[in-house]
Amino acid sequence: MIIGTGIDLVDIPRFERTIERTPRLLQRLFTPSEQTLRLPSLAARYAAKEALIKALGGSDGVHWTEIEIASEASGRPRFVLSGTTAAVVDERGITTLHLTLTHDAGLAAAFVVAEGEPL
Repeated sequence: MIIGTGIDLVDIPRFERTIERTPRLLQRLFTPSEQTLRLPSLAARYAAKEALIKALGGSDGVHWTEIEIASEASGRPRFVLSGTTAAVVDERGITTLHLTLTHDAGLAAAFVVAEGEPL
């Protein structure tokens, strides 16, 4: 059963200006392994984290650096959750998170589907 969906769109040049103005955002929003990625990939990961929050129905108990977007060997993106963020997902009965990312023409987007059995 679908518990929630979320979508987010990021303007990459605007995201870049924000990071340039406030470099500490990198540490606040991304895990150390994510911080090494190119800007379009970071923007897509930011969109994924926002889309996840929307799929969850809010950000209570969710922490940005407890959400990592990793890639499977095939290149398919997947969430790696830890801490209270993982607990929030479990508490909501979510057993599977589907994620897709894209970036092109100055935009990055992410779509999330949360599946499971509501508690």
